[in-house]
Amino acid sequence: MAGSPSNDILAVYEHPAVNTINALSRYTGIMIRVLRPVPVDKLKLLVFDLDGTLIDSAQDLCNSVNATLEKFGRQHLSDEIIANYIGNGALMLVRRAFAADDGIEPSEELLAEAYKYFLDYCREHKLDYTYAYEGVLEALDALHKVHDQLDVPARKMAVLTNKPVRPAQAICEALGLAPFFLNIYGGNSFATKKPDPQGLLALMKEADATPEQTVMIGDSQVDVLTARNAGAWCIGCTFGLAPGSLEAIPPDVLVDSPADWTAALSPAKIDL
Repeated sequence: MAGSPSNDILAVYEHPAVNTINALSRYTGIMIRVLRPVPVDKLKLLVFDLDGTLIDSAQDLCNSVNATLEKFGRQHLSDEIIANYIGNGALMLVRRAFAADDGIEPSEELLAEAYKYFLDYCREHKLDYTYAYEGVLEALDALHKVHDQLDVPARKMAVLTNKPVRPAQAICEALGLAPFFLNIYGGNSFATKKPDPQGLLALMKEADATPEQTVMIGDSQVDVLTARNAGAWCIGCTFGLAPGSLEAIPPDVLVDSPADWTAALSPAKIDL
């Protein structure tokens, strides 16, 4: 199956020169760590996570959670604690935040009220501090141009996030990301969320791509598991919101910045 895990780091590459180096040698640049070679020359579909991959939305999410807790008479949580709850959708984020103090799950009635308030607050404050990571727009533009080259198979790009779809689309539009993507799907676009593969499989069908021709790019083990469950490849982003979880369930390739996407996904730049 495409992208099955491996415990061995096969190669380490330095960007922009992209020379093979010893993993223990002097480190002076951004590295692409290849745990399992991805057939980049065969890829037809690149699917990106949103929070922690394309955008840094941590502060707005943390502020929204604390505003919700305050509304319902709860104590604020530290940004570090809230950040650990991000990745499995907005409802789970609220549920975990309300259970943080005493470990007791909120009632379904309270959860529903808190969730509605959280979503309303997020809609109003989704772009207070949220921004696209440095190099994201340039990387997407470079990948788009690579896709247009005659000697590179045509590829499509999309977003698959567990964030509700409307704010996800609005953020992508506001930050200039939307034009690059075939589609932007959220946590309520399908009956299930990541790591269930339903959304990724739907995108594959839209792009006429097989699992072997698809790569999921994200910052957490949720994205890795989504790729694994769909039989696709995965690139993990160590600069995101949950890079520690990539240690437990490693992707096929690790990158340290969006600037590495072009090298990791371009046959002309790196032979994986």
